[in-house]
This record gives sequence, structure tokens and C-alpha cells, in this order.
Amino acid sequence: MERADLIRLLGSPPVIAEMRNVIVEEREPALFMKSLADAVAAGGTVFLADPHWGERERAQFQELVGRAPSDAGHSGMERGWLCIPTGGSSGNLKLARHDEETIAASVNGFCSHLGVTRVNVVGLLPLHHVSGFMAWMRTVLTGGIYLPASWKAVEAGGRPALPAEVGDWFLSLVPTQLQRLLGDAEAEDWLRGFRAVFVGGGPAWPELVEAGARARLPLAFSYGMTETAAMVTALRPEEFLDGERGSGTVLPHAKIVLDGEGRISVESASLFRGYWPEMRKEGPWHTEDFGRIDERGGLHVLGRRDALIITGGEKVDPIEVERVLMGTGQFVDVAVVGAPDVEWGEIVVACHPTEFAPHDLSSIGRVLGSHLAGFKHPKRYVAIDRWPRNAQGKVNRAELRRMVER
Repeated sequence: MERADLIRLLGSPPVIAEMRNVIVEEREPALFMKSLADAVAAGGTVFLADPHWGERERAQFQELVGRAPSDAGHSGMERGWLCIPTGGSSGNLKLARHDEETIAASVNGFCSHLGVTRVNVVGLLPLHHVSGFMAWMRTVLTGGIYLPASWKAVEAGGRPALPAEVGDWFLSLVPTQLQRLLGDAEAEDWLRGFRAVFVGGGPAWPELVEAGARARLPLAFSYGMTETAAMVTALRPEEFLDGERGSGTVLPHAKIVLDGEGRISVESASLFRGYWPEMRKEGPWHTEDFGRIDERGGLHVLGRRDALIITGGEKVDPIEVERVLMGTGQFVDVAVVGAPDVEWGEIVVACHPTEFAPHDLSSIGRVLGSHLAGFKHPKRYVAIDRWPRNAQGKVNRAELRRMVER
């Protein structure tokens, strides 16, 4: 596929005048779609921006956009013209460069893996984020329907009908959204109408996963990131309901390689071209994630290198601790970070929204004691007034650490 093909599919005539760069920053899905179509047709570099950014993120974004690209002599019609923001969980904003080829590779791999030719989506995730953007792109490239929806309305019972005659429907949720729908018979029945309900953006704790299985929901856990144009592995719903767990097998357009330490590397036709304004060298992308491959070829993600907490010389994976804490049933949301400590180097700190404080720390301690070694137990529980988790379920750990230190 060429950029002209994408312009045609988006329904916007190409601009005949001189090419120009465009920033797309819209809250409403309809406005975003129209702005994106016009921006792609303008022929230059397209930058996606998050309307909810604060001053810090916006300053980083403007500084990046102002940089001259390393491939400045090339036309904007060539590679890496679409810049999608990423890096919020680490605190350093980056712009991953994609284009029509990486988008098409991701969509084609998705369709082949799930055995579908037309993708219809109920969209709950923001379009400026790769998860929401690629869900929409799957409908654009396959001639499907994209139905934007409000999470508040869906949670309250205002759920769009899913006409079967148009083909398979897909939905993406973050774990906390799934948790809030479970137990509601009408919501569960609605979820069963989807070909797949993708769960991502944050770790799903075991109790949540098994509750979804007991409800016979078509859940699909996956692995991917902005740099890979969304998922490169996915657990098919039928595999999930048959008892398989993890992030599923690799999609046809990608390849997963683990080094001796278990660090995940990705080779894929959907890989980004580099971080704006640079272009990266061809070859695999070495992530900061650790994983293992099971006997069926399924990927299990074990944690991130840059999120590890080193306390008294021991390594603690915060995701592991968060899953146990969520399993206690006393947290609506929780995130674990390391805080500087004179004696231990770092201590394990569990953060939670102020309005959802745990009510029985002693019972939490008993659960932790039966699941985790003592050095992994939080030494502090900190209430956070402004919870820094985005719509995709990703918590800004760098911001949390700053709040804890303050």
C-alpha cells in the first residue's frame, strides 16, 4: 500500500499545493478522523498529540516537533511520516515514526491471525494512542465499521448494538474496565457478542483472568507497543476459553526472539522507522521487556527491565506485586514503585487513589505472605490525589515516583 491509497481510503483528496506538516490534536473521534484524513492528504509529516497532556508533556512535544528530521532531504511521502506519541510510562515523551506500510503490515497480520477479512470495532480508547488508532485503522483498511463509544455510557448500560450481518466485531478494554463489567449479566452478554475482546494497556491479575473465563467471555490477551504498531502476539479467544493463558502466539507479520536473559526482541514489517527526528537502522527492535515462550509457542511477558526495584540487593518486579495486591479485592487501582531509601537503596511502595483506600492492611499482609517473599512486600502505602493512569491503563511510574518522593 502507498500513501495515496491510504488517502483514498480515508476519503480526503490529496493536496496539490506544497506539502505541509500537520499536528492532529482532537478529543472527539469524528473531529480526529477528519483532521487525520486532511493531515495525511497534506503530504508532509503528521504528528499525533494527546489533548489531555499537561504543560510538561506539551513542552516536550513542541520541542520534538521543532527538530529537523535526519532525513530532511526526503519527501514526506516516504517512510516514517506518521509520528505517534509514546513513552509516557517512563516519563520521557517520544514520537515513533510509522507510515502506510507499517500500518498495513499490522492490519494484515491481525486479520490473518484471527481469520477475518472485515473488522468492525466499538472504540472506547482514544484515537491519538496506538491502541485506539490501530483499531480504527483496521476498519479503514478492511472496509469495516468504527463505532466510537463513551466508556461512562457503556459502564452505565448504554452499549451499542452489534449487527451480526456486517461481520465480526472487536473491542479493546483495559483490565479495570473489564473488572467493572464483570458480574453484570447484561454487560457480560454484550461482551459475548464480540469476536474478541482485547485486554491490554496494563497487567491483568490472575483472579480477573479466571473470572473472565468463568463468564465464558471471548477475551484475547496480546503483546505489542507503539513501536510495533500495536499487537505482534495475540491469544485467540477460543484458545483462552480452552484454558491457554499468556499473550498468545506471534502474528504472521512478526517474529519474537528471546536472548539468554529472556529479553524480548521483535522483528516485524510493522516496526517503527525510528524516533522523530531520527531514523533507526533496519533490524530487530530490542525491547525492555522480559518473557518466556511456552511449549505451544505462546509468549508470557514477565516484566520490564526499567521498572525493576532493587531493594537490599534483591530484584522486585512491581507487576508481580500489583497482581497479588489486586487479587486481595481491596484495591480499585494500585501501582507499585520504588522509592529511595538510605538503608535499603530502594523500598517497595504501593500507591493507590485517595478515594479508594484499602480497608484492612493486616489481611493484605496475610495474602502477601502466602504469595510473595518478604522483601517484595510494600513497606509503605501511599494515597495519591491525582492518579496518573491514562485511558489505555498505563500508569506513569515516573510521575508516581516523583509524587512519592515529594
